[in-house]
Amino acid sequence: MSSDLQWLLLRKNNSFIVKRAVEGPVFSKEPGNLRNLHSYKFSGLANAKTIDIAQTPAGVQISARKTKASSGAVKLALAKSTLRPRSGSRRAQGIVAQYAKRGYRPDLRTAAIARVSALIAAQKEPKPSPPKKLRGSKAKAIEASLE
Repeated sequence: MSSDLQWLLLRKNNSFIVKRAVEGPVFSKEPGNLRNLHSYKFSGLANAKTIDIAQTPAGVQISARKTKASSGAVKLALAKSTLRPRSGSRRAQGIVAQYAKRGYRPDLRTAAIARVSALIAAQKEPKPSPPKKLRGSKAKAIEASLE
């Protein structure tokens, strides 16, 4: 079945559609959708070539659907690569660029890099904030009480 026909069947009604506002944007929770927008370009269900980026305990996993895999193969139909938590967005940019250079959905390069960068930033531990310094009359009152 062609990807255009699949999109025509899926666009009005599927279990991944998220409609929040009446006239607002329509989102999608499907795997392989990098921007989470309900559109043909970013659809992970309708397109034969998809890049899925997911957060795992081992790091960020980038998986791409193999183009020549049979429709029945699920696990074998994905090429996976994992980024460790502290590897950074430059490493992710290299992996995504490899897919784009091979002609595998080069239009999704910026969306994939943005998604990986956001997941890596979410995994980082925040720096502890320094204690707040008291100023003005409160600071003078504490100084006077210490003396």
